[in-house]
Amino acid sequence: MPRRLSKLAILVLALAPVSAGAKDKVAPDAFAVSVPVPPPAAPTNGAIFQGGYVPLTSGGRAGAVGDIITIQLVERTAATKSNAANTQRNGDIGLTPPSTGPLSLFNPSDVAMGGNQAFKGKGDASQSNALSGEVSVTVAAVYPNGTMLVKGEKLLTLNRGDERVQISGIVRAIDIGPDNRVLSTRVANANIRYVGKGEIARASKQGWLQRFFSIISPF
Repeated sequence: MPRRLSKLAILVLALAPVSAGAKDKVAPDAFAVSVPVPPPAAPTNGAIFQGGYVPLTSGGRAGAVGDIITIQLVERTAATKSNAANTQRNGDIGLTPPSTGPLSLFNPSDVAMGGNQAFKGKGDASQSNALSGEVSVTVAAVYPNGTMLVKGEKLLTLNRGDERVQISGIVRAIDIGPDNRVLSTRVANANIRYVGKGEIARASKQGWLQRFFSIISPF
């Protein structure tokens, strides 16, 4: 008996990483801060004015690698699905035997039949998510068509754990406001992550052994 228990324990420990499920792997530099590369020294041409300038139309808007943009999180999604079915079927058959002759031995109740069938089903499903706040990110790359790759994260250390908000995506220069703010709904290919760790995050998750039995359970 002890040998069987030890074999079972070894089997459970061997399969424990599988029961935990595949985690969402994120590259270490997926949300790293982008630092601008120092530009090469411009060759002097002997003049007092040396060519470098910023257009007056751009103002203070971010447009170079390393510039800071504030993403306003206004994510809100909702989905609802409902279906219903209702069927009913009734049937009755009744024969009245003659009052005379050999068939008069049957009673009317002996040759009467009836049947009923009914079915009713209903299903509902709904899901909603909301995320609000602000995250300042940096410009990681500027493309020839005027779009920019931005990425960044915010880490909040609370007394009961850590909360991390990460975002990356592509924004258009025309969508950036005068105060360098852009809505998250204007971010293309957005990757927004809100994760946490600590005792509160652990309390909301199943243990690895419970997840293992949930996977192999046929019920």
